[in-house]
Amino acid sequence: MDILTQFAGKVKGVLSTFDRMIIKGHSLQLSNLKQFGYFLAHNNILMKDFGDYALSVSESLSRHIENLAASENRPYKYLNSPSISKEETALELLKQYPLDADKGLIAVLSAVELCSTISVKANDGIIAPCYQTRKCKYYYLYAIDKDFGFMHIKIQTWFPFGIQIYINGREYLSRLLNKENIKYARYDNCFTDIADLDRAQELADKINSIDLSNRFDALADRINNFLPVIKETFNYGYYWCMAECEYATDIMFDSRESLERIYLPLVEKAFFSFKCNDIMAFMGRKMHNAFRGEIVSDLRKRTNGFRIKHRMKKNHIKMYDKASVLRIETTINDPKEFKVYKQVHSREFGFIKRWIPMGKSISNLYRYAEISKAVNYRYIRALNDINPVENPAHLIHSLSSRISVNNRIYSGFNLLAKSTSDIFELIADGKFLITGFTNKNIIPLYAPVSLVSVKTKAKITRLLAKLRAHGLIRKTPKALKYYITPNGRKIISAFLYFKNKEFPFLMSSPK
Repeated sequence: MDILTQFAGKVKGVLSTFDRMIIKGHSLQLSNLKQFGYFLAHNNILMKDFGDYALSVSESLSRHIENLAASENRPYKYLNSPSISKEETALELLKQYPLDADKGLIAVLSAVELCSTISVKANDGIIAPCYQTRKCKYYYLYAIDKDFGFMHIKIQTWFPFGIQIYINGREYLSRLLNKENIKYARYDNCFTDIADLDRAQELADKINSIDLSNRFDALADRINNFLPVIKETFNYGYYWCMAECEYATDIMFDSRESLERIYLPLVEKAFFSFKCNDIMAFMGRKMHNAFRGEIVSDLRKRTNGFRIKHRMKKNHIKMYDKASVLRIETTINDPKEFKVYKQVHSREFGFIKRWIPMGKSISNLYRYAEISKAVNYRYIRALNDINPVENPAHLIHSLSSRISVNNRIYSGFNLLAKSTSDIFELIADGKFLITGFTNKNIIPLYAPVSLVSVKTKAKITRLLAKLRAHGLIRKTPKALKYYITPNGRKIISAFLYFKNKEFPFLMSSPK
């Protein structure tokens, strides 16, 4: 029984949508060394003159952005230290210089930062395009957009003029709810109550299909006065891709007190019970020998509570609380770990559709949502039967006691034996949640496959019968597959939690 069912009386509703999104705009042609050489030749710029030309373009772009702030009577501020929070500075300036309407430019900030640029360099007397890391001025334009709400745009003032746009799915949804006069309550960046939750979810899902590229193109046209030159040369502007994407499922409880009563057991269960295989299963993956990367669970104490994060390579699942909201959040930084069904070109068959590693193109935004929502709900389903240590003595006693089923006696489990915790951890593995497990999956606990004897197979058969007798697993009809029962998952979760927290030394105890 997952937490949505177990605490149905305390849950007001569930909302899934994007949270923080960072979208980057790249001029792909201008970032390519050969294409960059073509750009200089097309615009009659000698490589030896590039330094002066680039400086003049950078100064022109800086004047354009500062004039943009002045034309809208908005403040401009240069930040001379990287330790100064740009968002806090923008919000402070908004208090000092409030907007006349509910939208518009808040402020323009600038700072000198490291950047990756394209330039020219002499090598053995030959001047050629090259990549460089240097410092240049960045501008941050904070605004309240009519659709996206509070957002900001960051632009690099040196070639190739990369742009980064920050938007927030909750800000976007707030605007949509306002348009339809749907009442809601917010705390920071989460909704604690929504009058029409079904309609809110429908509106939230629309962010998957709106034409973000055109919106971002319009923003770039307004900010980058050098963009017409790039478009005239290559007939292309910016290519938009997802640099970072957070998608959160918020479970809204009826009060902060209701959430507090179960939140610590939730965190403890996730930290002590979820293993590497579980994290892979949440991500829709299977653990295999070819996997190369780290899987890490990290628990941290924040000022307002605990936050647990599970990381598979660069992608994360987080759980934390905000006011009366329990948030399960998936962050995709490396989309190539997932697949998307797309049309590709094959030499043999021409254009065909098939599953391929997902790229960062903004056209894959719908797939980001599908994957993240599935990850979140797998995680929620695994958070079942909370408060497992309410009566650990009773649960442990039931496992260690012998029982009679159909006039046959089955012994209890030796809870101090490593073999017991090994078999419990195996059958509770997240990868068997959907597919179930067989005798073959248990064999590696006793012997290498090549050395399996009739005696070993008989021992596994007796073990499965014992697990079934204690109600921990069930057998599927007309198949040799087993699934852990809801009660079995509750009991095993309680045992693993209690053992890992109170008796971690049992992990090394002998069989």
